[in-house]
Amino acid sequence: MRRLAVFFILALFLPAEEKVDLAVVNRIRAEAFQNSKVMDTAFYLTDVYGPRMTGSPGLQQAAEWAVRRMKEWGVADPHLEAWGPFGRGWTNDRFSAHLKAPEYAPLIGFARPWSPGTKGVVSGEPVLAPMRTEEDAAKWKGKLKGRIVMLWEPRPLPPQAASPLRRFDDAALAKLEEAADPSAGRPPYDAAARRRLRNFINQFLLDEGVVLTIVPSFLRDNSSREDLNQMADGGTVFGTQAGSPDPKDPVPPPAAAIATEHYNRLARLLEHKVPVTVEFDIQSRFIDSPQDSFTVVGEIPGTGKKDEVVMLGGHLDSWSFGTGATDNAAGAAVTLEALRILKALDLKMDRTVRIGLWTGEEQGILGSRAYVTKHFADRATMERKPEHAKISGYFNYDNGTGKIRGVYLQGNDMMRPVFAAWLAPFRDLGVTTISIRDTGGTDHLSFDAVGVPGFQFIQDPVEYETRTHHSNMDVYDRLQAADLMESAAVIASVVYDAATRPEMLPRKPLPKPQPERRDAQRPAPTE
Repeated sequence: MRRLAVFFILALFLPAEEKVDLAVVNRIRAEAFQNSKVMDTAFYLTDVYGPRMTGSPGLQQAAEWAVRRMKEWGVADPHLEAWGPFGRGWTNDRFSAHLKAPEYAPLIGFARPWSPGTKGVVSGEPVLAPMRTEEDAAKWKGKLKGRIVMLWEPRPLPPQAASPLRRFDDAALAKLEEAADPSAGRPPYDAAARRRLRNFINQFLLDEGVVLTIVPSFLRDNSSREDLNQMADGGTVFGTQAGSPDPKDPVPPPAAAIATEHYNRLARLLEHKVPVTVEFDIQSRFIDSPQDSFTVVGEIPGTGKKDEVVMLGGHLDSWSFGTGATDNAAGAAVTLEALRILKALDLKMDRTVRIGLWTGEEQGILGSRAYVTKHFADRATMERKPEHAKISGYFNYDNGTGKIRGVYLQGNDMMRPVFAAWLAPFRDLGVTTISIRDTGGTDHLSFDAVGVPGFQFIQDPVEYETRTHHSNMDVYDRLQAADLMESAAVIASVVYDAATRPEMLPRKPLPKPQPERRDAQRPAPTE
């Protein structure tokens, strides 16, 4: 009898087994695989509306299209919800770059964001004047008036650089399941210092009368040596911003980024004292508008617990270098497709399901942070709004085109058995990994920072870091249709499970107030 009593007491404290409706999962998979609209959505966001920088006409048009498409699907109250001023917008209308001497060649490149146009054609011999510090700039004082400046040192590429399409193997997934070393910490990133240096160099270049700056495709400081051997080749240009959306920051001279191969050719010619002439014609414009930026919102109202909410989403904005396909039309298309699937199947869910397509993510998850502050809590004070108690969780998709392989728990181990049950029907698609680790750099952080369960899925790398992320190659052709279809099925199922679960999702303890941290976000691309 004593043993029976012990077992009975233990049972009272054990979590109830997660229920998964396999009939619903089967319907979701059938709709996702046999009637998919995900690539059609991706087509409009990329090929039709192109780059979608926050504050640009392209983003406005893409957002309005998303609202119209959700209305066609019968989604409730799709709209643009203002979140506040972003700063000056920017867009590029023309870019033309050429090597004129010693022999003609077109130059692969693009205008760097938040730099002005050239006001016509500019040409001349460039000067190699690398500037990484204030001391570097001082060496060139009085020597650059009217010049075209190559602003970084050349970076020779390793032989046979390549960008393979990469999937996680079993060993890599097993490694992700291990807890991270708690003593390792995070490398500091001083965004304020980087901004001060950028502003100093930009003001110096303006004062010196520089007419144009050129930089090569950059190599990521946080890449492994293996990745460094695979990047910036084949005409890929990983983009960087020259200026800032903040009107208080100086506007730099016109600025271009070109392929590393072309940049290195210019540097070699100059080194051998061969006369060089380059020609640029750039038409870029700033958009100084008092209008607020926005989040795209739509929902499927719940039935029994309509005031409780489950959210999904990804960021709609992109950089200007390609058409923002893997970063992050993929996430917008997948989460819109998940919402479409749930609506098309007319699934009855207790909780309201709401999508958020964020803007300003590339400048520091600005849109999602503003939305969370308005609706749930202010991370700086941790003062909670009434809606904080009514949101069950948020699910994000923003790591490229790769298929979902699992989920990061973001330190919330109470979610491990929940996700284990939810993801089990997708083991045949390779969705097997549940990692206790945190992952950063995208919009789930805004929710996690105020104690709302927020999750980013583990995705196959494919060629995100090695070819498409913030590059001119981030275009529709780099999207993997099967991966996006499978991901939409997984997310639709997870969202359905969360919206029909008897209880809200388990939460970690409420974080302490968090004043602005210098290393809180993935650094935006900059010089």
